[in-house]
Amino acid sequence: MTREELIQKWLDHNLNSEEQKAFEQLEDYKDLMQLDSALQSFKSPEFSVEKNYDALQPQLNKKTGQSWYKPLLKIAAVLAVCFSVYYYTATLDTSFNTEIASQTTVELPDASEVILNANSNLVFNESKWDDKREVKLNGEAFFKVAKGKTFDVITAHGIVSVLGTQFNVKQRKNYFEVRCYEGLVSVKTKDNYTELKPGNSLKIIDGKLFANEIEITTQPNWLRGESTFVNTPLKHVIVELQNYYDIKIIADNADTNRLYSGAFTHKNLDLALQSVTIPLNLSYSKSGTTVVLKRE
Repeated sequence: MTREELIQKWLDHNLNSEEQKAFEQLEDYKDLMQLDSALQSFKSPEFSVEKNYDALQPQLNKKTGQSWYKPLLKIAAVLAVCFSVYYYTATLDTSFNTEIASQTTVELPDASEVILNANSNLVFNESKWDDKREVKLNGEAFFKVAKGKTFDVITAHGIVSVLGTQFNVKQRKNYFEVRCYEGLVSVKTKDNYTELKPGNSLKIIDGKLFANEIEITTQPNWLRGESTFVNTPLKHVIVELQNYYDIKIIADNADTNRLYSGAFTHKNLDLALQSVTIPLNLSYSKSGTTVVLKRE
């Protein structure tokens, strides 16, 4: 069997025992194995087939075989593709999404736990986690963070930073709220920096910073199937209703800036609507998945 045939079968991992012995007797066997070993351990995403070929060409020209180096280029090309795929997949973000009326629990690489509320999105990069514990949140989530390096929650309204604690972050359109349940939480926005202790919260609605509200609980009420509000404009309450029920609420005949304090359940639509409309002297009518709010 010729040298080229042996090398080709070696590349295809198809050598039998006799052919393997013959392959090992090739005068450049050690060179081939060293090259293969170097390529196997190489992990740079900037691997260049042409540059490596140029570096090898002086040695290749010394060999008597005219075409035996072609299989080596095959190795280089295949590995280059593999490295590119590896680099691409390793740098991809991991994303979790929840639909209306759904929740999901996400375990992060350091065993930190995130409970993602309805109609929310969480993104993080696992390959960079050891260097930077960072997630991006759009929506609402409750965090149980393992102790370690600084843990950042990045939202459109601000950055929430902790070392190890339990807290809730809610970021919707023109609504931002952070509540600490354990440990110490820092919140940095464009115009404000605040540190929250257990029971304390920060809330920014329509660009207005609201006074701190004290709440002595161990977890947010939405984990128990109920949404609560304190002096919250009706328009933001409507958004939350639509996050838990597959409905569209029309409130053209209601003052959606009117403040609401109360709660609604996630398990019964009529009861939830009554909990919101009755205190505000509103009525409602349903047609399919559309709900219309009206003044009494």
